[in-house]
Amino acid sequence: MRISIASKLWRVHSPVMLDDRDRRLLTLLQENAETSVAELAERTALSPSACSRRITRLRAAGYITGTMALLDRNKLNIPTTIFLLVRTGRHAEDWLEHFHKAVNDIPEIVEVHRLTGNFDYILKLVLPNVEYYDTVYKDLLRRIELFDMAAHISMETVKLSPGVPTSHL
Repeated sequence: MRISIASKLWRVHSPVMLDDRDRRLLTLLQENAETSVAELAERTALSPSACSRRITRLRAAGYITGTMALLDRNKLNIPTTIFLLVRTGRHAEDWLEHFHKAVNDIPEIVEVHRLTGNFDYILKLVLPNVEYYDTVYKDLLRRIELFDMAAHISMETVKLSPGVPTSHL
């Protein structure tokens, strides 16, 4: 039997139907991506080969986009977190491109979200200490014009979860 290219493309781009085992695998991999396939298989009541095939399928379908190591910020001497609320007076495409480049070029800025409401963006900065904020602040202002900024120092991390819920699939 001959399979057409269109049929192959449809299979690659067609949505994958996920079941409870797939969701459990995604949850377990978020908790520890170094968990062996044998342990994942045992915890999901699958054979190791079936578990491996499911993980491969989840990667191919784009549910798993990569694997990273979580680093200890204290050992890296960046224990301080500051959230920076930013308001801009400009929204032109060229300004947005410069803004995106500026925040991507400063390694201490680890997250940026566009917001609704009184501020346009919130930036998450990880720093060695509060005083270092001034260095990042000046670097950002050298790169891009901003209308208003308000920094907020995190006193305590109550919850930090790099994973996302899998129950909505």
